[in-house]
Amino acid sequence: MTEQDHVTVNDPRGPVNNGLGPQYVFYGADTDWMIRKGVESLRIIREDRERLADRFVPPAGYRVAADRLEKPGSVVLLDAPPGSGRRAAAIMLLHELAEDAGVDGEGARFEELPPMDKDESPFAPGAGDRFLLDLSGVTDEEAYAKVQHRLAVYRSQVQEVGAHVVAVLPSGMEHGHTPDLEPHTVRLGRPRGTAVVRRHLHMDRMAFRAADLQRTDLQRLCDLSPMRELARLAGLVRTARDSGRFGADFAGWLDQAMHAVTDRAGEVGRQVATVRTAPERTLLLATAVFEEAGADTVYEAWHSLMRTVGQEEETTTELARTDFGERLAALGIERSPDERLHFGRLAYADAVRTYFWSNFPGTRDDLRDWIGHAAGLAGLTIDDRVNVVVRFGERSLAVGRPDHLFDLVVHWANSANGASCDPRAVAALELGLSHERLGAWFRRRMYDCVRSGPLSDGLVRVLTAACLRSLGATHPDQAMVRLHYLAVRKGEAAREAREALLHLAGRDRRLYRLLIDRLRERTRRQPPEAGPDLPLLTELLRSDRAPDPPPWPDLFLGWETVFAHPPTELWNPLVSSWLDTAADDEPRGMALGVMVGAAHGAPTALHRLYAITCDWAGAARRPSQTAVASLFWQHIDRAQYARTENYARTENTERAGAGPRTTEEAR
Repeated sequence: MTEQDHVTVNDPRGPVNNGLGPQYVFYGADTDWMIRKGVESLRIIREDRERLADRFVPPAGYRVAADRLEKPGSVVLLDAPPGSGRRAAAIMLLHELAEDAGVDGEGARFEELPPMDKDESPFAPGAGDRFLLDLSGVTDEEAYAKVQHRLAVYRSQVQEVGAHVVAVLPSGMEHGHTPDLEPHTVRLGRPRGTAVVRRHLHMDRMAFRAADLQRTDLQRLCDLSPMRELARLAGLVRTARDSGRFGADFAGWLDQAMHAVTDRAGEVGRQVATVRTAPERTLLLATAVFEEAGADTVYEAWHSLMRTVGQEEETTTELARTDFGERLAALGIERSPDERLHFGRLAYADAVRTYFWSNFPGTRDDLRDWIGHAAGLAGLTIDDRVNVVVRFGERSLAVGRPDHLFDLVVHWANSANGASCDPRAVAALELGLSHERLGAWFRRRMYDCVRSGPLSDGLVRVLTAACLRSLGATHPDQAMVRLHYLAVRKGEAAREAREALLHLAGRDRRLYRLLIDRLRERTRRQPPEAGPDLPLLTELLRSDRAPDPPPWPDLFLGWETVFAHPPTELWNPLVSSWLDTAADDEPRGMALGVMVGAAHGAPTALHRLYAITCDWAGAARRPSQTAVASLFWQHIDRAQYARTENYARTENTERAGAGPRTTEEAR
């Protein structure tokens, strides 16, 4: 996918036709910062699939795969070369399926399955559900054998319930394919590169003529480059136009974009070879990381970097040194009228960052420590800080150091003041979670973290935000598990995690049922008075937490667990919430009978329900409340009468010895 420097994105959704390489996929409602920072994403939520559909160019073989996928219970495996847009093709195949109602009338799910990391929740597909399984990053034969076994399990379950799966097979692992994969495999070709570029440009409202795209160097690029590079090229054309610094015609913008994707790496290498002193090189890197920040702030970040890498200050006074402006000009760095710094060439800062992270590996620890401090400089706006986080994160992930990014998440989160949630930490964690290749590493790291010892309130808040905004859209089951571990901790931040967990479950009936089952099982395994799961279950079962329509069988099981355990003080808000709802919403009055049934006729439980209803009715202000209380008492009376009758029958049967137990047997 695209790793742009400062691309202006006009639409809040990601690009098309990705191949190998880093990909950043952001989820959640509050993602404006990612859009502003030019982080191209390929999310699988509906709005981004719709944007993808606008820009997608089907490859050869696509229609064959689509025809096979239409059948309920179908599994299609895509075999395509790297850079051909195979993941985008998989997403579009699933997106173009007719929207089925799903289980219990709910909307069909569209989720990505984890290929390698352990999933804490069992795979439970429903009719019409759609799943993406991207195995393109698997390079180890032993790992591939394991994921093929997992794929066989998925295939069996999907076929049984009528769901759909599209899997992207790894390239170069054909010798490791099991024979049973072949009937499900479709081979895709490569989309026409010029068609991909043209589609992107049209969607960006770029005015151009067909002849503008017939230059030889562009044709060669379109024939050979991965789809992610072509998407990046189109984005850079748009950036050149929107910047206002590269002329006013399409030919000039395209020329700048072509130089950016073909020449920048060599240009940076030649410049660094001529820039031999540490002050010059650190200024070059500091500007690349802090581009578009104020000149004074970049100056401060530059000196901070020199101190971090152990560069001693020059012994002469500042007035005796080369002035800052002269240094900038010598490096090709320009200062805008509003005192913000940028390079004169398009996408040059991105090439500088790439060069330093690739060619100075011994400095990466120092760069992490530097960013940990410098991303908080007082002169930075929130936009500037997020820019810095994204730029550092892109480079760390590209060189395989996700631990550096997570180190900063913890550092910034632990440093948060009061009840705040550090936006740098949230941005860094969401960036990691969204990475196509390393997202699983971050999900596992979060899992280990939430199950560990004490956590600061700041870190709990960051993990909660990432679960709710990002992980909840891509891997909702895993988000629920992580939020549960956070929710049962102590403190104000844990209370916020509980609220996030209840919110996540309440907006999805399937997650709601899963959470009820999880809390019931944990309540049974621990003494109620010693565990936090019973109060959490009781809160979950309140009327205002239940989805609409309520899943009555699951509520019954949950209430059954609650009514079987003390303390009964927990019952008051639970029962009162459903009494309130029954007074306002007649269909939900069904809760009264279900709730009494969940008490199983136990005298203590029924007496407690009766007493709660008396207190509730005593404060009644509407006739409907009195009627609801009366109806609930009737349910309780019938349950007590039925229990008495059953007890009497049992007594008579025991006295009669071997006599018939029922009227049917007597006949």
